Amino acid sequence: MLDEARMAMMPLAERHRLAEQVEPFRELLWRGDDAETPMLHIDDFSAIPFLVDISGVEEYQHRARLRARKGDFYAAVTPPTPGYEKYCGRMLGLEPVEMISATQVDPPLALSKACCEGKARARLIEIAKSGKGLTIQPFMGAEKAWELAAIVASESEKNVTVLAPPPPVTWLANDKATFSEIVAQLLGTDWLVEGHLAAGVDELVSALVALAGRYDRVALKRLRCASAMGNSVFESVVIRKQSIKEVTAEVASFLERTEWRGDEGVFAVAWEKSEHSPSTQLWIPPQQRGPVRLDGVYEQLLAGRRGVFVGSRPSTLPQAVNDSLAESSLRVASALQALGYIGRCSFDFILGGDPEGDFQLKFTECNGRWGGTSTPMALLDRLLPQGRPPYRARDFVYPGLVGAAFTDVLDLVGEEVWNHQSRKGRYLFYNTGPLRASGKLDVIALGTTQSEADDALEEKLPKMLGL
Repeated sequence: MLDEARMAMMPLAERHRLAEQVEPFRELLWRGDDAETPMLHIDDFSAIPFLVDISGVEEYQHRARLRARKGDFYAAVTPPTPGYEKYCGRMLGLEPVEMISATQVDPPLALSKACCEGKARARLIEIAKSGKGLTIQPFMGAEKAWELAAIVASESEKNVTVLAPPPPVTWLANDKATFSEIVAQLLGTDWLVEGHLAAGVDELVSALVALAGRYDRVALKRLRCASAMGNSVFESVVIRKQSIKEVTAEVASFLERTEWRGDEGVFAVAWEKSEHSPSTQLWIPPQQRGPVRLDGVYEQLLAGRRGVFVGSRPSTLPQAVNDSLAESSLRVASALQALGYIGRCSFDFILGGDPEGDFQLKFTECNGRWGGTSTPMALLDRLLPQGRPPYRARDFVYPGLVGAAFTDVLDLVGEEVWNHQSRKGRYLFYNTGPLRASGKLDVIALGTTQSEADDALEEKLPKMLGL
C-alpha cells in the first residue's frame, strides 16, 4: 500500500518541493529507534486559530499528562488542579512524572515558545544532558515545537528528536484544500463533499450562490481551523433571497471574524445533512518502521449548527460502514506516511444514505494532531490493555459546577470513580483545570454496553453531582 501511495503522491510532493522543505528538519526527525530516551509531552495549541474562544482552553495543556510514562515529562504554564496528581496515581495508577513549569508568554497558548525561555529551557537542557537526549512529542508538528527541539539539541549537544511530522508535512495534512486533493487523487471526488477553493471575496460569493442553488445548506470554511471554529453555515433559502451585495456582506463579515488576511484560500462547501459524523483514529509510524495502524472507528458527538466537537464514543454503526471507514482511512493515511507524516492522526467523515444499505461516506477533514477522541482512547488503551469496553467521552459542562473543586467531584461520585486496583467504578476524569472557573471537565464513562455508557454520562452523572 505504501509503494502505491508513494507513486500517487509524487506529483504533489514535487509541486510543494517537499524534499527541499523538509530538509532543515531532517536531523530532528524521530525514527522510532530510541525507546529509552525520555519524552517531553507538550500540548501547544497556538498554531490553531480561534481556540481562545473555548472556555478554559489554557488549561488543556495538562491533557499531555495522560500520555507521560515513568521517566517522561510534560509542560504547562498553569499548575495542576489541586488533587489531580494524587488522583492520577491512586485511582488511575499512572506513574509519577515531572511537570515542566513554564512562564506564560504572548500569545498565552504558545507553550513551546514559553519552554524556549527561562527555567523551563534550562531544565530541558539539563534533562537532555543527563541522559540519552530527549524526544519531544507535541500536540501537533507546528514550527515552534521544532524550534524548541533545535535549541535543546544545540545547547545540550545530545540527540533530540521530534515525534511528529515536520511542519511542511503537518500543514499539508491539516490544510483542508490539500487534504481534499489527496483524497481525490486516491479515492475519487465521490469521497468528498462538493466544494470550491476561492482566493477572494467575489470568487467566494459566486461559489456560495452556486452551491446554494443545489443544496439546502452551504458553508464557508477556513483551511486550518479546528473544532468548527473556522466555519460559518448558511441556509440556502436565505442566500437565494439575498442580493449579491447582501451575500457579499455575509462573506466579508465571515472573513473579518476569522481574521483572513488574503494569504490563503477559503472553502465554499455544501453542508450536507447527516445524522452520523464518524471518525477514524490512526497511528502513522516512520516509513521504515512498518505500516499505518488503525486504532479505532468512532462516532463524534457534535453540538450546534456548526457541528462543534464535544466528545465521542466507539462506533455503533453497521460493520459494512466501519469496514469502509477503515479501508479508506488506511489508504489515505498511507499517502500521508509516504509524504513523511509521523505520529497521531485522525480523519472526519459524514455518512449519508442508509447505513444498513446503500450508504455514502465522505471525508470532511484531517486532524493531523492529538485531539479530543485520541486522548481518552489512548488513556483507556494504557489502563485497560486487555481491550476497551464500551464508553462515552465528552466535555462535561454545567454552570452549577463553577467554583467546585475537583476533590468535591470525586467525593460526590464516590465508589463510581474508576479504580485501577479493583477495576471497579465507571467514571474517569481528565482535563480538570477549567472546572473551578468554567464548570467544565472531561469525563469518560464506561459501561458493559454502549447504551449503558451513554446513560451513565448523560443521565446518571448529572444526578450524582446534583445538577
